[in-house]
Amino acid sequence: MIISHKIRLNPNNKQATYLAKAAGTARFAYNWALAEWQTQYAAWKDDNSQPKPNQMSLRRQLNAVKREQFPWMLEVTKNAPQMAIIQLGAAFKNFFAGRTQYPQFKKKGKSRDSFTLTNDQFAIDACRIRIPNLGLVRMRETLRFSGKILSATISRTADQWFASITVDTQDHNHLPPAENQGTVGVDLGVSALATLSTGEKVTGAKPHKALLSRLQRLSRSLSRKVKGSANRHKAKQKLAKLHAQIANIRKDCLHQLTTDLTRRFHTIGIEDLNVSGMVKNRHLSRAISDMGFFEFRRQLEYKAEMRGSVVVVADRFFASSKTCSASGCGHKVDNLPLSIRQWTCPVCGAVHDRDVNAAKNLQEYAVSYTVSACGGEGAGSRCKPKAKPAPVKQEFNTMTTFS
Repeated sequence: MIISHKIRLNPNNKQATYLAKAAGTARFAYNWALAEWQTQYAAWKDDNSQPKPNQMSLRRQLNAVKREQFPWMLEVTKNAPQMAIIQLGAAFKNFFAGRTQYPQFKKKGKSRDSFTLTNDQFAIDACRIRIPNLGLVRMRETLRFSGKILSATISRTADQWFASITVDTQDHNHLPPAENQGTVGVDLGVSALATLSTGEKVTGAKPHKALLSRLQRLSRSLSRKVKGSANRHKAKQKLAKLHAQIANIRKDCLHQLTTDLTRRFHTIGIEDLNVSGMVKNRHLSRAISDMGFFEFRRQLEYKAEMRGSVVVVADRFFASSKTCSASGCGHKVDNLPLSIRQWTCPVCGAVHDRDVNAAKNLQEYAVSYTVSACGGEGAGSRCKPKAKPAPVKQEFNTMTTFS
């Protein structure tokens, strides 16, 4: 299993300057290679006798000219420009496969500053990482996983530097198995982040809403500063730190919720939400984005896989809210606006809380799928993991990141 551990670094001023130079070199190499790729690809389309561009040929071309044209590249590790071009090649491979959009140029201050090191260019020594031409840089904690170290990506968020160390570990069960408290349905919402079929409700941190006034004040302050001035740089750093704080609060809330769910239940039923379509609603887009539905599902899936649990994802057209969850009923109402939070079943007369009713239906959906797939509800961790009965392909991200 390939796992990545993201650790905060504590560089001094000299080290932070070097890291910024390396990230800038990687960005420049990426943009240089992208421009060359476009030029050479256009020439190849006009005349097929011309060589078709690829990441290896571009790396050789850069190595041939960098000592004369870009001597400042030699001040940082050679991995910074080389790995940037390799990542550009992977981006084009994904583009031609139809998985991503066409690669775009990176702009200073707009894209995340980062560069990647291969495993032969750095070493981990307890709470320190050795980087070429720089030496030892302190880390906030030790590497959690044992195994073969594959690579490390050094990145900056606001004014903080991080090292994301990728490890190929054989320890697939470093998390204890689930407690097997049965099956649970989880309904995600705006007023409450998650409503469980047990009746529990998790409100959610809603950090963007809580810090919105401060965010607006810092944004206005930044817009008043003169472009290129030191005061504008300071204001920009303050705003970036606040955005990072909001993201960290949201991730912490989601980590606590997903860890609790995967620790308690061996089967978890959720919905396949169309988040990109939901945020197009101008009345709810801010609240939906503040909850982090996509991040919730990502964390839930990889943690369930580590604990041997099962995440059953219902089809996005499954009428979880409109269907009566009373035993033996199952009546489906035709129309149920979002403004209606409680409704009464016209057939059996049961009174339902909208979110709890949806969670119970998701629980029943997960139970029915687990029974058909495993032969019994209590099969627990013996059930086939990573199950998803939705019509779209289920893909799991084993490259997990711990903050």
